[in-house]
This record gives sequence, structure tokens and C-alpha cells, in this order.
Amino acid sequence: MPEYMTPFTTMINLTNGVIPNAVVVQKRYLKDMEGLFADSRAEDAEMINNPLLYEVHEATNNPMEEGQLRYSTTTIYPGKVGGEYYFTRGHYHEIGNRAELYMGLAGEGYLLLMTPDGEINVQHMTPGAMSYIPPFWAHRTINIGKENFVFFSCYPSDAGYDYESIVDKGFAQIVVEQDGKPTLLPNPKWTK
Repeated sequence: MPEYMTPFTTMINLTNGVIPNAVVVQKRYLKDMEGLFADSRAEDAEMINNPLLYEVHEATNNPMEEGQLRYSTTTIYPGKVGGEYYFTRGHYHEIGNRAELYMGLAGEGYLLLMTPDGEINVQHMTPGAMSYIPPFWAHRTINIGKENFVFFSCYPSDAGYDYESIVDKGFAQIVVEQDGKPTLLPNPKWTK
């Protein structure tokens, strides 16, 4: 006979992404993202201020096993390093065949996706936009607006995170502001 988990409900502030009873709140400062921005000189200059780029509110600590789900909210603050918009670290899943869902809650952003071969796909996210991240795609979110970009994510508990592949190779493209709008450019740091 299976062991039954108790159902539960979590409240989420749909404006700012705060989960009042979050089991974990992660804050990522520029120092935590060192080397990920394409413009190293601009990154070094901003490092003095070490701005808060984004934070994640983890709603659950459900078991990290097949069949369980976890969910969280992420708030990316507006800003740029050089011309490159603030973004999340980005990752593949350790178990590559795991999918994920993102839903825009506030602000405006891009969901940048990449296959291991460097194929890029970009999804525009605004409040109410639901984006599906298929298995085997790396994913990073980017705040392209002037306000906080907030989104909800839901993923299999056992998916895990592979951040190292992104640290080692980067994403094949970056998103920078050109002529007042977000533009995709080849990442000079990317290696295939």
C-alpha cells in the first residue's frame, strides 16, 4: 500500500512573486554570476555595487523523486550589465528528459532556450503567458523591461540542475538593448 502525502495549498503574491511561507529564498547577486555576462569590463565595473539580479522563492520541499512536483517563483530585477539585460544563471536539467512550465505573472521578459548543439529559441513572456520547456533544452530567463519580471515555474522534483554546462560553454546568444529594444546577438564567449 502506498504512503499518502498530505495535500496542501500555498499562497503566491501574483504581483511580486513572494511566497510568504517559502521553504527557501535564494538571492543571486552579480558576484554569484561572475563570468556569465559577455562584457567582462562592464561586469567588473558593476561588481563594485554587486547588485541583486534576481531571487527565487521555493514553495515546497517535496521529495526529490519521480512522480513529485516542485514549484517556485522568480523575480528578476530590471537592469543591465553593459548592454546585456539581467538574467538568471540558466541550466539544463540533470535528468535531461524532464520538462518544465513557466507562467508570466508581472513585467516582461524573454525565455531563452538552447539545445546542446546551440539551437536557440526565444519565447516572449508577459503576464498570463504560459511557456513550455521541452526536455533537453537549457533555459534562462531575462528581464527585458523597466519593471520587475516575475514568473512561476513548475517542474519534476527529481529533474535536478546542471549549471556547470552553462558556466563552461554559456548560451549561444545573448540579449542586449539596441536602439531601445531587446536584440539577440551571438555570444562571443560561447563554445560549442
